[in-house]
Amino acid sequence: MPPTASYKISPITGVAIVVANMVGTGVFTSLGFQVVDIQSGFTLLMLWAVGGLIALCGALSYGELAAAMPRSGGEYHFLSRIYHPAVGFLSGWVSATVGFAAPTALAAMALGKYAKSVWPALQPEWLSIGVVVAFTAVHATSRQAGSRLQVAVTAIKVVVLVVFIGVGLLAASPQSIPFAPTASSWQELLSPAFAVSLVYVSYAYSGWNAAVYMTGEVDAPQRNLPRILIIGTAAVLLLYIGLNFVFLYSTPLNKLKGQVEVGFVAATELFGPIGGRLMGGIISVLLLSTISSMIFAGPRVVQVMGEDLPTLGGLAKLSKNDIPVRATLFQTALTLFFIVTATFDQVLLYAGFVLSLFTFLTVLGLFILRLRQPELPRPYRAWGYPVTPLIFLLLNAWTLWFIVHDKPMESLYGLLTVLVGLGVYFISRRQEVA
Repeated sequence: MPPTASYKISPITGVAIVVANMVGTGVFTSLGFQVVDIQSGFTLLMLWAVGGLIALCGALSYGELAAAMPRSGGEYHFLSRIYHPAVGFLSGWVSATVGFAAPTALAAMALGKYAKSVWPALQPEWLSIGVVVAFTAVHATSRQAGSRLQVAVTAIKVVVLVVFIGVGLLAASPQSIPFAPTASSWQELLSPAFAVSLVYVSYAYSGWNAAVYMTGEVDAPQRNLPRILIIGTAAVLLLYIGLNFVFLYSTPLNKLKGQVEVGFVAATELFGPIGGRLMGGIISVLLLSTISSMIFAGPRVVQVMGEDLPTLGGLAKLSKNDIPVRATLFQTALTLFFIVTATFDQVLLYAGFVLSLFTFLTVLGLFILRLRQPELPRPYRAWGYPVTPLIFLLLNAWTLWFIVHDKPMESLYGLLTVLVGLGVYFISRRQEVA
């Protein structure tokens, strides 16, 4: 058997996958929309702290579930065991068709646009396609090479962001925005504007659960996976607060308002036009790590679904190196489709509701599993239980309610996506019986 067949994902690689999945387009784009209605530095930083708290509480809960049920597939595996195979299939359906392919396309297209700001002669669409195809070739060929590549590009991302935070603090001309809490800033924490912004921040934090999609490939998952989830999520929380502090500390709010390319605007303010262009190029390089991690993690959901449903069995087949090549090619095909048609941004809007719904159901399942199977071996138990999962559920429910209330059409389209997946599930089951 080739050496790569027994290769296991190390804790370092796992943390790299979590960090790479989380630090993508969200942190470089969403602040411009938040400062339209919120002008308090304290409230804006609390926004990122609360978003990080939600993600960290979710990671603690997922850590227990992954240690108790160590198998790849993420929510698909958890929900199938806790609720019903149909519920698990629906979460896998959403993850496979939207949760990975569309964000991968979004990151690839953002990479192309940032790169074009540095090299105007580039064709951004072709660069996006080329990057996706190149990473697919690496991850479909060797798990060991893919792991090393993931660690390398993520390490570069973290180092660049830490350097940017440090240099930004030294080079910035401090702005007049208040960072100390006041009576009005505390009130803003319960305002509709805070709830609106939390939706975008939650998207920026999405990916904290990335490692659970490949549990079966992690070295000693019952010991290492909880550590991977917690360390990766905590590291991103600190990075996000540091980055947004530098953005706010260095750049006037009126220049940030409504801007998508926040990193470019802040870098231009700090280092001039040349520095802004350079930052655009750096961000495009940072997005390589996000694209790589999603191509690495996403196919494992499709693979596990294929193992359980004979109709999709072809997608579960592994190569001689134990890599789900067919599932990887399936996800890449969807990603390229979104890049070429440029309709994935609409998909992301309505998918946000459904993805949040399934993470809510998964953390709720932690309580159900403890009640139903108290004797189940739990090498790791969620720290702070039941408070930490309850914090996640309450804050996530608040966000879900807001999405339904403020974006009813997107919520409806998301539910229609679930219904289509339900139809696929029952058709598959019927074919098995026949």
